Amino acid sequence: MGNNTTNLYFRSKQTSLIMLAVTAIICSRLLFFLFNDSEGPNLLIVGGLALALFLLSWAVYVLGPLKINGFKRLFAAICIQLLLVIGLYFCMK
Repeated sequence: MGNNTTNLYFRSKQTSLIMLAVTAIICSRLLFFLFNDSEGPNLLIVGGLALALFLLSWAVYVLGPLKINGFKRLFAAICIQLLLVIGLYFCMK
């Protein structure tokens, strides 16, 4: 019985990390899409920003307060990504 709960925990954590990676890519792509650049966004820059967003949100997700569990922790990490992108947009504009 303990093995099933362990597998469920790891599957939930893996799904959460995949969701963080996907939202990091979407946020990064959206940030550079909003700038009216005729050449379009550079994929290396988009990838670098997505990696930075993922690492920061991963740190919030993994190292955050232990009182917050599950969906609240994931939601906090995604909000960190969105706030960082909004802040970068207004700083770079």
